[in-house]
Amino acid sequence: EFLCEFHFSFCDAIPTTCIQMRNLILSAFPRNVRLPDPLTPNLKVDLLPEITHPPSIGCNVTEALIQHNVLAPLEQYVSTRQPSSFPQKLCEKLQTSAAAAADSKAGKGSPSEAAAGGGDEFSSSSSRYDVRLVNSLVLHVGMQGIAKLQAKNEEGMDNACMDIFERLVMKLDPEGRYYVLNAIANQLRYPNNHTHYFSCVLLYLFLHSEDMFVKEQITRVLLERLIVHQPHPWGLLITFIELIKNPQYEFSRQPFTNCAPEIARLFDSVTRSCMPAKDDGPGAGGGARGVVHLPSAYEMEEKKLGGGHP
Repeated sequence: EFLCEFHFSFCDAIPTTCIQMRNLILSAFPRNVRLPDPLTPNLKVDLLPEITHPPSIGCNVTEALIQHNVLAPLEQYVSTRQPSSFPQKLCEKLQTSAAAAADSKAGKGSPSEAAAGGGDEFSSSSSRYDVRLVNSLVLHVGMQGIAKLQAKNEEGMDNACMDIFERLVMKLDPEGRYYVLNAIANQLRYPNNHTHYFSCVLLYLFLHSEDMFVKEQITRVLLERLIVHQPHPWGLLITFIELIKNPQYEFSRQPFTNCAPEIARLFDSVTRSCMPAKDDGPGAGGGARGVVHLPSAYEMEEKKLGGGHP
């Protein structure tokens, strides 16, 4: 319960590169919650009773937004969709806030490594983005989006909150987009309405993006969390399984899944790990119920070299 309630603060403190450590936090679930098997045929996630319940969050999600004077204009835009220029200014704000913090210490820092994800947000000079502000923004916008859907009984994603997510993903550079997608993936946890909403957001962005690099980066964010050793968050598995199984996403037809033989083998291995065998029975496979074994980076390297585990 402690890890569940303070996951947001932990994710702020854990460096981007510490993927397995973050998975350990995000895989926690309350003791009174039973995780449905992600491989259950025709599992209807939206019909699970827990999927309508909000998770308990014990930290101040809006603290960074208040510090950077973003909260008031953000809530105005969420309510009115005005001014229309706000999403673009928000993209600029995520960079200028980090630049100001860096300038106040050691001058303007160099951009982080290509495609983001190689930097460490503990070092102000390693990123041009305020990662804490990105995390706060994404979770708060998502919470507002859930509230709007519940209040109006809306269906679909056509609202101001989705406008913000789309603009962030379309207009930010690869580094900024990586942090936004990571912040979304941080909410894919045990069954609750945050997990369901952010899973839908990620799948919506994949489906509607016309930029192949956006689709590739969404896949990268999910996959890099899945090829480390267990545990893997339940919501992460559910989202990735939906992405590869649902034909509307045409995942296997995406060019990046077949750009090189080793990449094609990786996706084939992960896809087979996420697909239940046709002859699976109640005790088939000898594994624990609800556990999906995905090949870790270590196992894939051993297989490539022709070796085995000691």
